[in-house]
Amino acid sequence: MPDAFAALVADRFSALVEGAGPVLLAVSGGPDSLAMLDLLWAARRRHGIALEVVHIDHGIGVESHEVAARVADEAAARGVPFHLRVLELGPDTTETRARAARRVALRAVVEATGSVGVALAHHADDQVETVMLRVLRGSGPAGLAGMAPKRGIWLRPLLEFPRARLAGYLAARDLSGWQDPANADRRHLRSWLRTVALPMLEERLPDLRERLGEMADQASSSRRAWNQVPGLLPALDLADEAGTISVAAPPLRGYRSEVRQAVIAAMARRFGVPLGTRKLVRVEQLLAAGRSGTRVRLGRALEAEMAFDRLVLHRPAPPPFAPVELPTEGVVGVGPHRFRLERATATAATPRREGSGISLMPGAYVIRPWHAGDRIRPFGGTGTRPVVVLLREAKIATGRRAGWPVMVPSGDDATIVWVPGICRSDVLVPQPGEDVLRVEYDLA
Repeated sequence: MPDAFAALVADRFSALVEGAGPVLLAVSGGPDSLAMLDLLWAARRRHGIALEVVHIDHGIGVESHEVAARVADEAAARGVPFHLRVLELGPDTTETRARAARRVALRAVVEATGSVGVALAHHADDQVETVMLRVLRGSGPAGLAGMAPKRGIWLRPLLEFPRARLAGYLAARDLSGWQDPANADRRHLRSWLRTVALPMLEERLPDLRERLGEMADQASSSRRAWNQVPGLLPALDLADEAGTISVAAPPLRGYRSEVRQAVIAAMARRFGVPLGTRKLVRVEQLLAAGRSGTRVRLGRALEAEMAFDRLVLHRPAPPPFAPVELPTEGVVGVGPHRFRLERATATAATPRREGSGISLMPGAYVIRPWHAGDRIRPFGGTGTRPVVVLLREAKIATGRRAGWPVMVPSGDDATIVWVPGICRSDVLVPQPGEDVLRVEYDLA
């Protein structure tokens, strides 16, 4: 029954979502994503999560604008907010380039809307194709696990359900989706696999999909086990906080290369980034050299760095941002940094020098990147200290220092009142009972 299926999908969906914000539903207009939209909309009271639709118009086919308009209509018919991004990639765009551009566009919408995730309509048949493609490409054991139900912001509530079940749901609801011609174009490897290779193999091996599914389950179980290993080895002193993952370098150097690489790969997977052999070797070389401040890029989304006696993995620092005037209330995002502001009343408790929050005398304040030569008068200290020294003492890896924010009064760029998460100054400290501006800081 459609209602029972919608309830089942809603339960899978709610189990994947963390946080109180809305979730974007990536709707291409095809039958799978249309089924996801309708299923989650039909069961919206059960999962209780705010839904918004996002459509990426790649600009590849001549009909792409018409498809975008249809998706907008589907969202409007259900009273769901709609977001459109137009890319204009052109007809010669490859599958790989289109996918990368789509992911960048989706991340931008997440940033703009404050969404907590993006739901993708990948299903069980997509999983089989993904595993088979990775077999053909010589993937390692972790890659044979296929797609995860949740990885970072990407959520896949339909992953256990076959395409036929989604098609049956649409038929029962008298709905139909747009059929993308690219899905039948054998020039694309996945389309060739779906329309030619898998049907041919299934003639000889009728249970091929079940076999591939079992292989993916075994690989997934192994991957989950290895993901836990860094935290189970006390000598590594795993630290997972503020957008970084780090372990003590000396014990890691002492492991056999196979174990060392498995630990590093498990750390990278916490960022949703798979590392192949070449990148793992580069990290091992960085670890062996042991020079603090040296780092290697592991693609656009991840960087490894030696910071003192620790191997640190983190996302590359964002480019320096323009100064941002803070409101007196609300939430402000500055790259990966988040500031929540509210009016409050000062307590009698002694202000803390360190911490993720600060109470200040009301006024206008600005968040800007720290500059070489910046100094702050730490609360409870004497004299001033260079901000760069405070960042180093807080063991902020070199690669993440460039975009670190500082807070200054509007119109007084030289007086730093706070290095968020690290140190507050001794100026503009409110007295008990006074009205204050309370600022809480978080690094995504």
